[in-house]
Amino acid sequence: MSDAKRENFLRRGWRNVREAGPRRLALTAVLVVLALLLARFGWSVPGVAEAEREFYDFRTYLEADRNDVPQDDRVVMVVYNDQTLIAARKRSPLDRGILARALQTIDGMGAKAIGIDILFDQPQDEDELLVETLRSMKTPVAVAYADTDENEENIIFEQEQYLREFQAALAGTRAEPGSVRLSDSFGTTRTWPNIVEGQPPLLGRVMLDAAGESGRTLPGYDGAVRYRLPKDAGVPVYSYLPIDAFADPELMAIPELAEGLRQQIAGRYVLIGGDIVDIDRLATPLSNAMGTPEPPGIEFHATSISQMLDGAALPRPVPGTIWLLAVLVIAMAVLSGLLEWGSWRVYALFGAQFAIIIAVPIIMALNGVDTYNFPAVGLVLGWLLAFTAVTSAARASGAVQRNFAQGALGKYLPKEMADEIIEHPELLSLHGEKKQIYVLFSDLEGFTKMSHAIEPEMVAKLLNRYLAILSDVVLEHGGILDKFIGDAVVAFWGAPIARPDDADRAARAGFAIWQAGEAFRDEVAAMDPNLPKIGKTRVGLHFGEAVVGNFGGENRIQYTALGDSMNTAARMESGNKAFGSSIMATGDFARRTSMDWWRPMGRVVLSGRSSPVELFEPAPDFPEGERQALRDALDLLDRDRAAGLAAVEALAARHPDDAALQALARRSADLDERGAHVLGSK
Repeated sequence: MSDAKRENFLRRGWRNVREAGPRRLALTAVLVVLALLLARFGWSVPGVAEAEREFYDFRTYLEADRNDVPQDDRVVMVVYNDQTLIAARKRSPLDRGILARALQTIDGMGAKAIGIDILFDQPQDEDELLVETLRSMKTPVAVAYADTDENEENIIFEQEQYLREFQAALAGTRAEPGSVRLSDSFGTTRTWPNIVEGQPPLLGRVMLDAAGESGRTLPGYDGAVRYRLPKDAGVPVYSYLPIDAFADPELMAIPELAEGLRQQIAGRYVLIGGDIVDIDRLATPLSNAMGTPEPPGIEFHATSISQMLDGAALPRPVPGTIWLLAVLVIAMAVLSGLLEWGSWRVYALFGAQFAIIIAVPIIMALNGVDTYNFPAVGLVLGWLLAFTAVTSAARASGAVQRNFAQGALGKYLPKEMADEIIEHPELLSLHGEKKQIYVLFSDLEGFTKMSHAIEPEMVAKLLNRYLAILSDVVLEHGGILDKFIGDAVVAFWGAPIARPDDADRAARAGFAIWQAGEAFRDEVAAMDPNLPKIGKTRVGLHFGEAVVGNFGGENRIQYTALGDSMNTAARMESGNKAFGSSIMATGDFARRTSMDWWRPMGRVVLSGRSSPVELFEPAPDFPEGERQALRDALDLLDRDRAAGLAAVEALAARHPDDAALQALARRSADLDERGAHVLGSK
């Protein structure tokens, strides 16, 4: 498209919006501003925020799936599982005697640091043993901490008091408190918890600091959690070891087993917690997006440790960048609303814009950028709101001439043709001109009889439904709807704009109208079995000259075609009953198509005409060998009546259910001197 034409489109669109009036302009401006705010702050708008979070989870899954990892040998989890609880005959609180014995074993295995994701917030008989064990630990230990200020949903005041007393008993030892508070807004842990002054550091940060890796704790980071997926579906990202093995002296007395467990612990960060069904499970973007079971809460701490060790503090886009993107998207929407393009170009433009809007956050996520709170759904909805505001203002404007032209032409022209005529009015003759056109005439057999047997309201309902179906077929094939005559439809191709494939369009439309008529018969039968049966739709096709244009008076005009070609198509349609067919075309029509489905059906003299007309019927399923045999038989009929008739009858005998061939055999026995059958002669 040239720059001048594009400028013309923009100018015309702006004129339409401007002519909507000051009130509509003010409303449009307000809606555009709201669209901008929606695009920028979609994460804060109810309804939109939920969609933003779901799309974020999907992006997180895409990134994790693209960058899947082998099992992380830097972190190991020692867990209470359901089998542990069954063996201990104790479910809650978790057996601290088992924990004390396991800690004594692990302390001598060379772990970098140990993190305990269990809150000691109520007394147990084994507490004295556990405190003594923790105080004697040589390996640094981070012990779970929470309080009512930041975890009021998970701990009450009395529990906090006991937890503080328990932590106080560990003062001066290698056991330090570590926060297990999670950022689980809206039920899913997507980001690191924010840093609260006066609170202990995150459990994983305490472990790294105690192990001498304080420089790798991502100080101050509270951005997105970088979740991982395993490269091998059968090997999880983190290994899980049952705590029972470390707490059982008999098992640890087996040298091979003890050595195997030591190798699993040595040089690694060890997390101890629960992996128990329905207890302390963690909803993550991956479990949401994949629909998989939620992992245990302890896995967040393993994930955070891996993220710290990898130095993966995901960068966030600066707020100014998001504002700039929102402004750009809304500007695209406004300009799109001003353009007056054809349908396929509009869809292509919309598709390109939506693809860009959706792709930007995905590409950012795939490249390691934190896209939590980055708008995507809000951008799309903001675009739609701004576009709707501008286009509705343009539609409400006083562009009378264009609206009239669209309303008038759209009733009987395909949309793309109507648009072209609106842009180039000189294509439409206002007085009438001779054109070579392809004419289609259809009629519904038996509808008139049926209309006398049912209520007028049902007649109107069925007729409107039938005509709507056939109108869609004509317009979908690029035809012009000329008129409705009761249940008959008249359409043509070749005017006001002729196209090289008009013949094929008209032929396919004729066949599609017959198919649509058959579907309508089934629809009516299914609607009410008591309704009288409707006959088949018959179609006549012809090519010839007609006078096409706008005819009428000053106050009322009609775009139509006049001439003998219209009458011939109508007679072809009505002749289908005698032909035993549903669709019949003249030779003038069929020879101008590229279709190979035609079979010749002889010559007839139509009512009101003196010259014979060649008949061709579309028969796509008719065997090609038989089609050639039919051509040969009709050629022979012109040279030798008796032999030709015998050939036609033999062919008809091979297809006893083919009504059109049976009718052809009967007509072939009654030909005039020109080799044509005169309709109505018998």
